[in-house]
Amino acid sequence: MTDTIGLLHPGSMGSAFGAQLRARGHVVLWCPDGRSDATRRRAERVGLEPEALPELVSRSDVLLSLCPPAAAEETAGQVAELGMVGTGTIYVEANAVTPPRVQRIADRLAPRTVIDAAVVGSPPVCGKIPVLYLSGPGKQVDRIAELFAGTDVRTHVLGGNIGQASALKLAYSSYQKVSRVLAAVAYGAAESYGVEDELLVIAAKRTRSYLVETDYIPKTAARAWRWGPELEDAAALLADAGLPDSLMRAAATTLARWDGNRDERLDVAEALEALRGERVLDDQT
Repeated sequence: MTDTIGLLHPGSMGSAFGAQLRARGHVVLWCPDGRSDATRRRAERVGLEPEALPELVSRSDVLLSLCPPAAAEETAGQVAELGMVGTGTIYVEANAVTPPRVQRIADRLAPRTVIDAAVVGSPPVCGKIPVLYLSGPGKQVDRIAELFAGTDVRTHVLGGNIGQASALKLAYSSYQKVSRVLAAVAYGAAESYGVEDELLVIAAKRTRSYLVETDYIPKTAARAWRWGPELEDAAALLADAGLPDSLMRAAATTLARWDGNRDERLDVAEALEALRGERVLDDQT
Protein backbone atom coordinates (compact mmCIF):
# COMPACT_ATOMS: atom_id res chain seq x y z
CA MET A 1 0.00 0.00 0.00
CA THR A 2 1.32 3.44 -0.95
CA ASP A 3 1.20 6.14 1.69
CA THR A 4 1.89 9.85 1.48
CA ILE A 5 4.42 11.05 4.02
CA GLY A 6 4.97 14.71 4.86
CA LEU A 7 8.60 15.17 5.91
CA LEU A 8 9.30 17.97 8.38
CA HIS A 9 12.09 18.73 7.35
CA PRO A 10 14.72 17.10 5.10
CA GLY A 11 18.06 17.65 6.80
CA SER A 12 20.76 15.01 6.44
CA MET A 13 18.78 12.50 8.53
CA GLY A 14 15.37 13.46 7.18
CA SER A 15 16.38 13.32 3.53
CA ALA A 16 17.95 9.90 4.02
CA PHE A 17 14.75 8.65 5.67
CA GLY A 18 12.77 10.17 2.81
CA ALA A 19 14.93 8.32 0.29
CA GLN A 20 14.27 5.03 2.06
CA LEU A 21 10.52 5.64 2.02
CA ARG A 22 10.63 6.66 -1.64
CA ALA A 23 12.45 3.42 -2.47
CA ARG A 24 9.50 1.56 -0.92
CA GLY A 25 7.14 3.32 -3.32
CA HIS A 26 5.71 5.90 -0.94
CA VAL A 27 5.11 9.53 -1.89
CA VAL A 28 7.26 11.83 0.25
CA LEU A 29 6.43 15.54 0.44
CA TRP A 30 8.54 18.38 1.78
CA CYS A 31 7.97 22.12 2.19
CA PRO A 32 10.61 24.36 0.54
CA ASP A 33 9.33 27.60 2.11
CA GLY A 34 12.14 29.27 4.06
CA ARG A 35 14.54 26.36 3.55
CA SER A 36 18.15 26.70 2.49
CA ASP A 37 19.62 25.86 -0.89
CA ALA A 38 21.41 22.93 0.75
CA THR A 39 18.08 21.54 1.96
CA ARG A 40 16.56 22.04 -1.47
CA ARG A 41 19.42 20.15 -3.12
CA ARG A 42 19.08 17.27 -0.65
CA ALA A 43 15.34 17.02 -1.27
CA GLU A 44 15.70 17.14 -5.05
CA ARG A 45 18.52 14.61 -5.05
CA VAL A 46 16.37 11.94 -3.40
CA GLY A 47 13.19 12.74 -5.32
CA LEU A 48 11.05 14.41 -2.66
CA GLU A 49 8.00 16.28 -3.92
CA PRO A 50 7.81 20.00 -2.99
CA GLU A 51 4.55 21.25 -1.54
CA ALA A 52 3.40 24.28 0.44
CA LEU A 53 2.89 23.47 4.12
CA PRO A 54 -0.95 23.61 4.11
CA GLU A 55 -1.14 21.20 1.17
CA LEU A 56 1.60 18.99 2.59
CA VAL A 57 -0.35 18.66 5.84
CA SER A 58 -3.70 18.06 4.19
CA ARG A 59 -2.34 15.42 1.78
CA SER A 60 -0.26 13.39 4.24
CA ASP A 61 -1.24 10.10 5.83
CA VAL A 62 1.83 10.38 8.07
CA LEU A 63 3.71 13.49 9.18
CA LEU A 64 7.32 12.68 10.11
CA SER A 65 9.07 15.38 12.14
CA LEU A 66 12.85 15.14 11.86
CA CYS A 67 14.10 18.64 12.57
CA PRO A 68 16.54 20.30 15.01
CA PRO A 69 15.27 19.44 18.53
CA ALA A 70 14.91 23.11 19.46
CA ALA A 71 12.36 23.52 16.64
CA ALA A 72 10.26 20.43 17.44
CA GLU A 73 7.46 22.17 19.32
CA GLU A 74 7.37 25.10 16.90
CA THR A 75 7.09 22.67 13.98
CA ALA A 76 4.23 20.80 15.65
CA GLY A 77 2.59 24.12 16.47
CA GLN A 78 2.66 25.18 12.82
CA VAL A 79 0.89 21.95 11.91
CA ALA A 80 -1.66 22.37 14.70
CA GLU A 81 -2.45 25.95 13.69
CA LEU A 82 -3.34 24.87 10.17
CA GLY A 83 -6.16 22.76 11.57
CA MET A 84 -6.01 20.61 8.46
CA VAL A 85 -4.70 17.37 9.89
CA GLY A 86 -7.22 14.60 9.45
CA THR A 87 -8.09 12.56 12.52
CA GLY A 88 -6.55 9.53 10.80
CA THR A 89 -3.22 11.25 10.18
CA ILE A 90 -0.34 10.00 12.34
CA TYR A 91 2.22 12.54 13.57
CA VAL A 92 5.61 10.96 14.29
CA GLU A 93 7.69 13.09 16.66
CA ALA A 94 11.18 11.71 15.98
CA ASN A 95 13.40 14.41 17.47
CA ALA A 96 15.69 14.21 20.48
CA VAL A 97 13.41 15.94 22.99
CA THR A 98 12.32 15.21 26.54
CA PRO A 99 9.22 13.11 27.32
CA PRO A 100 7.33 16.16 28.68
CA ARG A 101 7.99 18.00 25.41
CA VAL A 102 6.64 15.06 23.42
CA GLN A 103 3.56 15.05 25.64
CA ARG A 104 3.03 18.77 25.03
CA ILE A 105 3.20 18.10 21.29
CA ALA A 106 0.70 15.25 21.66
CA ASP A 107 -1.63 17.49 23.64
CA ARG A 108 -1.31 20.25 21.07
CA LEU A 109 -2.21 17.92 18.19
CA ALA A 110 -4.99 15.98 19.97
CA PRO A 111 -7.18 14.18 19.00
CA ARG A 112 -4.75 13.18 16.24
CA THR A 113 -2.39 10.32 17.07
CA VAL A 114 1.16 11.24 17.99
CA ILE A 115 3.87 8.57 18.01
CA ASP A 116 6.95 9.12 20.13
CA ALA A 117 9.99 8.10 18.08
CA ALA A 118 13.76 8.31 18.31
CA VAL A 119 16.56 7.58 15.87
CA VAL A 120 19.72 5.93 17.16
CA GLY A 121 22.50 5.68 14.63
CA SER A 122 23.71 7.47 11.52
CA PRO A 123 21.55 8.36 8.48
CA PRO A 124 20.69 5.27 6.40
CA VAL A 125 23.21 5.81 3.60
CA CYS A 126 26.26 3.84 2.43
CA GLY A 127 25.10 0.69 4.20
CA LYS A 128 24.47 2.31 7.59
CA ILE A 129 21.40 0.98 9.39
CA PRO A 130 19.90 3.17 12.14
CA VAL A 131 17.18 2.01 14.51
CA LEU A 132 13.92 3.93 14.81
CA TYR A 133 12.51 3.32 18.29
CA LEU A 134 8.76 3.78 18.62
CA SER A 135 6.30 4.14 21.48
CA GLY A 136 2.61 4.95 21.47
CA PRO A 137 -0.74 3.39 20.54
CA GLY A 138 -0.14 -0.13 19.28
CA LYS A 139 -2.05 -0.16 16.00
CA GLN A 140 -0.56 3.14 14.82
CA VAL A 141 2.93 2.18 15.97
CA ASP A 142 2.67 -1.01 13.96
CA ARG A 143 1.66 1.01 10.93
CA ILE A 144 4.78 3.18 11.21
CA ALA A 145 6.94 0.08 11.61
CA GLU A 146 5.38 -1.33 8.44
CA LEU A 147 6.29 1.83 6.51
CA PHE A 148 9.96 1.02 6.98
CA ALA A 149 9.77 -2.73 6.40
CA GLY A 150 12.33 -3.72 3.78
CA THR A 151 14.35 -0.50 4.16
CA ASP A 152 17.69 0.22 5.82
CA VAL A 153 15.82 1.70 8.80
CA ARG A 154 15.15 -0.91 11.46
CA THR A 155 12.24 -0.32 13.83
CA HIS A 156 11.87 -1.39 17.45
CA VAL A 157 8.65 -0.96 19.40
CA LEU A 158 9.20 -0.11 23.07
CA GLY A 159 5.64 0.04 24.35
CA GLY A 160 2.45 2.03 24.44
CA ASN A 161 3.51 5.03 26.50
CA ILE A 162 4.46 8.40 25.06
CA GLY A 163 7.94 9.32 26.32
CA GLN A 164 9.62 5.93 26.24
CA ALA A 165 11.38 6.45 22.91
CA SER A 166 12.46 9.98 23.80
CA ALA A 167 13.76 8.91 27.20
CA LEU A 168 15.81 6.12 25.61
CA LYS A 169 17.30 8.50 23.04
CA LEU A 170 18.32 11.14 25.57
CA ALA A 171 19.63 8.55 28.03
CA TYR A 172 21.88 7.15 25.31
CA SER A 173 22.84 10.60 23.99
CA SER A 174 23.79 11.75 27.48
CA TYR A 175 26.46 9.05 27.50
CA GLN A 176 27.49 8.98 23.85
CA LYS A 177 27.80 12.70 23.18
CA VAL A 178 29.35 13.61 26.53
CA SER A 179 31.83 10.77 26.02
CA ARG A 180 32.88 12.38 22.74
CA VAL A 181 33.39 15.70 24.51
CA LEU A 182 35.40 14.02 27.27
CA ALA A 183 37.54 12.28 24.66
CA ALA A 184 38.33 15.64 23.07
CA VAL A 185 39.38 17.36 26.30
CA ALA A 186 41.30 14.32 27.57
CA TYR A 187 43.23 14.03 24.32
CA GLY A 188 43.82 17.79 24.31
CA ALA A 189 45.27 17.68 27.81
CA ALA A 190 47.56 14.77 26.94
CA GLU A 191 48.64 16.47 23.70
CA SER A 192 49.59 19.59 25.64
CA TYR A 193 52.16 17.54 27.56
CA GLY A 194 53.31 15.39 24.63
CA VAL A 195 51.82 12.14 25.95
CA GLU A 196 48.91 11.73 23.54
CA ASP A 197 50.30 8.54 21.96
CA GLU A 198 50.65 6.89 25.35
CA LEU A 199 47.09 7.92 26.20
CA LEU A 200 45.82 6.16 23.08
CA VAL A 201 47.75 3.01 23.97
CA ILE A 202 46.04 2.94 27.37
CA ALA A 203 42.62 3.61 25.83
CA ALA A 204 43.03 0.91 23.18
CA LYS A 205 43.25 -1.76 25.87
CA ARG A 206 39.53 -1.29 26.58
CA THR A 207 37.06 -2.49 23.97
CA ARG A 208 33.88 -2.60 26.05
CA SER A 209 31.59 0.34 26.75
CA TYR A 210 31.39 1.53 30.34
CA LEU A 211 27.66 1.94 29.81
CA VAL A 212 27.04 -1.81 29.79
CA GLU A 213 28.93 -2.28 33.07
CA THR A 214 26.04 -1.39 35.37
CA ASP A 215 27.51 -3.56 38.12
CA TYR A 216 30.24 -0.93 38.46
CA ILE A 217 27.80 1.80 39.52
CA PRO A 218 27.89 0.78 43.22
CA LYS A 219 31.71 0.68 43.07
CA THR A 220 31.71 4.20 41.68
CA ALA A 221 29.48 5.32 44.55
CA ALA A 222 31.76 3.71 47.14
CA ARG A 223 34.86 5.33 45.64
CA ALA A 224 33.35 8.73 44.90
CA TRP A 225 35.05 10.29 47.94
CA ARG A 226 38.43 9.54 46.33
CA TRP A 227 37.46 10.16 42.71
CA GLY A 228 36.02 13.63 43.32
CA PRO A 229 39.30 15.29 44.36
CA GLU A 230 41.09 13.51 41.50
CA LEU A 231 38.67 15.01 39.02
CA GLU A 232 39.14 18.44 40.56
CA ASP A 233 42.86 18.05 39.81
CA ALA A 234 41.97 16.85 36.31
CA ALA A 235 39.89 20.00 35.88
CA ALA A 236 42.91 22.08 36.92
CA LEU A 237 45.03 20.23 34.34
CA LEU A 238 42.51 21.06 31.62
CA ALA A 239 42.41 24.70 32.65
CA ASP A 240 46.22 24.88 32.58
CA ALA A 241 46.11 23.45 29.04
CA GLY A 242 43.63 26.14 27.96
CA LEU A 243 40.76 23.65 27.74
CA PRO A 244 37.25 23.90 29.25
CA ASP A 245 37.16 22.48 32.77
CA SER A 246 33.46 22.88 33.56
CA LEU A 247 32.45 19.36 32.51
CA MET A 248 35.09 17.81 34.76
CA ARG A 249 34.08 19.98 37.69
CA ALA A 250 30.44 19.02 37.09
CA ALA A 251 31.46 15.36 37.28
CA ALA A 252 33.18 16.03 40.61
CA THR A 253 30.03 17.74 41.87
CA THR A 254 27.99 14.72 40.78
CA LEU A 255 30.31 12.38 42.66
CA ALA A 256 29.76 14.48 45.77
CA ARG A 257 26.19 13.13 45.84
CA TRP A 258 27.81 9.87 47.04
CA ASP A 259 29.99 11.43 49.74
CA GLY A 260 27.87 9.77 52.41
CA ASN A 261 28.38 6.31 50.90
CA ARG A 262 32.11 6.02 51.45
CA ASP A 263 33.21 2.37 51.05
CA GLU A 264 29.61 1.15 51.46
CA ARG A 265 28.38 -2.06 49.86
CA LEU A 266 25.41 -0.91 47.80
CA ASP A 267 23.46 -2.52 45.01
CA VAL A 268 22.66 -0.67 41.79
CA ALA A 269 19.24 0.48 42.99
CA GLU A 270 20.65 1.86 46.25
CA ALA A 271 23.47 3.64 44.43
CA LEU A 272 21.01 5.31 42.08
CA GLU A 273 18.77 6.30 44.98
CA ALA A 274 21.74 8.01 46.61
CA LEU A 275 22.64 9.72 43.32
CA ARG A 276 19.10 11.11 43.12
CA GLY A 277 19.32 12.19 46.76
CA GLU A 278 16.48 9.89 47.82
CA ARG A 279 18.44 8.04 50.51
CA VAL A 280 19.56 11.33 52.03
CA LEU A 281 15.97 12.56 52.12
CA ASP A 282 14.80 9.29 53.70
CA ASP A 283 17.43 9.55 56.41
CA GLN A 284 16.39 13.09 57.26
CA THR A 285 12.66 12.34 57.56
